Amino acid sequence: MKISSWGMLSNDDTDVVDIFEPAQVPAAMGGALRSIAYGLGRSYGDVCLNPSGRVIRMRGLSQFHSFDPQTGLLTCAAGVTLADISSTFIPRGWRLGVVPGTEQVTVGGAIANDVHGKSHHVHGAFSRQVERFWLQRSDQGLLEVSRESHPELFAATVGGIGLTGIIVAATLRLIPVPGPWIDAETIAFEGVGEFERLSDESRDWENSVSWIDCLSGSNARGLFTRGNFVASDRTGKSGPAVAVPVTLPISAVNGLSVRAFNTLYFEAGKRKLGRAITHYKPFFFPLDAVGDWNRVYGPRGFFQYQSVIPTENADGATKEMLDVIRASGQGSFLSVLKRFGSLPSEGMLSFPRPGTTLAIDFTNLGVKTRELMDRLDAIVLAAGGRLYLAKDARMSREMFEAGYPRAQEFQQWRDPALASAMSLRLFGK
Repeated sequence: MKISSWGMLSNDDTDVVDIFEPAQVPAAMGGALRSIAYGLGRSYGDVCLNPSGRVIRMRGLSQFHSFDPQTGLLTCAAGVTLADISSTFIPRGWRLGVVPGTEQVTVGGAIANDVHGKSHHVHGAFSRQVERFWLQRSDQGLLEVSRESHPELFAATVGGIGLTGIIVAATLRLIPVPGPWIDAETIAFEGVGEFERLSDESRDWENSVSWIDCLSGSNARGLFTRGNFVASDRTGKSGPAVAVPVTLPISAVNGLSVRAFNTLYFEAGKRKLGRAITHYKPFFFPLDAVGDWNRVYGPRGFFQYQSVIPTENADGATKEMLDVIRASGQGSFLSVLKRFGSLPSEGMLSFPRPGTTLAIDFTNLGVKTRELMDRLDAIVLAAGGRLYLAKDARMSREMFEAGYPRAQEFQQWRDPALASAMSLRLFGK
């Protein structure tokens, strides 16, 4: 059947196997075709694609196995989503400390990409709340992997883009929460320097992130938001989701629409500055309120470009990138600027590092868009940064090896039965 990722840059015929029991995984990994696990397909590029091989869809493994209310330890199958965990356990007083910008992500996918969120400066990446996982390998069978039992395999698998085995279950450490409400504060700013000052002043806030007008250049205007979970006697839930019913015939995201939207969004945001109590869903997952929002980019799809620049070079490189983007006229409605904290990533191929991360969507305009991203690559490379594998669809092997110095060390932990479009592009055969 045809399989795509969230960026909709391809839609290839692929051999597909659906998994509903862990015992089905070894057979799915066997045979002449090499495989890759697939959760909900919410990565943007080709990390979960395998047009020359097999895709093993894991969403059918969606069971909770156990929960200890004394320790907060939850053991669940790899196809459980972060939305499943939040909706089940936040009403019971427990939550994940690290969630990405969508909760429509499986536990297996979150581990394999070592996802991060608004709380990185406090909690680090997703792997820091992983106690252990069960990994099916084609050459060693089913392994229970923890930092203590298999430290190197643990480090290779978290952030290991699905290449060290198939994760079938995991134990996560949840943390207490007083309820579903967030005490949030929004502050308007202009300029990268002002963003950096606000980030420094927000270290005591558990969560922080900023939206920026990506076409406003190095003097970027934006809305800085920070928040903490808080006890509240408020009632109610987040609003119902709407959906984009079909893929638009042409992209609705272009230079004119982005400029108009960003101006309106910034002015509307300025009228809502200050503190307010809000539900956790719109705070953490604003785009989840619009189902299938990727369809607005039209049939050619879109790229998401997310980089991280180390702290010592972040100011200059971020300003340079924003000026290049402004000159190109290409950009998106939701562009995110965030400061990563100092907690080191545990994975050999984990993305977060101390510094500033910028994430922007680009409508696929072919050569024009690829040339823009090539120019951004040069800035990131010169500044000692790297790109996020979960978002990538076109990074060169040279840039990958420069940004991920443990890439060759990682190779020895790969499962010989697994491969993906990304692994063929970045590692070769």
